[in-house]
Amino acid sequence: MPKFAEMDVTVTLADQLEDDGGPVILVNTFTVSPEEADRLIAAWAGDAAFMKRQPGFISTQLHRGIAGSGTFLNYAVWESVAHFRSAFTNPEFRARIGDYPESATVSPHLFRKVAVPGICVA
Repeated sequence: MPKFAEMDVTVTLADQLEDDGGPVILVNTFTVSPEEADRLIAAWAGDAAFMKRQPGFISTQLHRGIAGSGTFLNYAVWESVAHFRSAFTNPEFRARIGDYPESATVSPHLFRKVAVPGICVA
């Protein structure tokens, strides 16, 4: 079972799951001992295959830090918090958490686009 660490201790993932707004991006960092990276990738692939079948799922991508790093970053695009919440709280998904290495620390957090004039749009 991995350890969970909030990205923002003032606004937890549980707090975010109460939001009823539209499109969101899940950003999840994983830190694992480099020798357990293959196990983390296998667990993540199983989760991603499950999430792909869920209503409201749009896409996901996993990234790994370079030079043998044991740090990974995943982002997933969802149509709404409600869709993500339904998938995240699904008992089948919750049972998969035990597939991650015990050395893993995971930090999931939900985000929305921000418009910055002249740079990016929301």
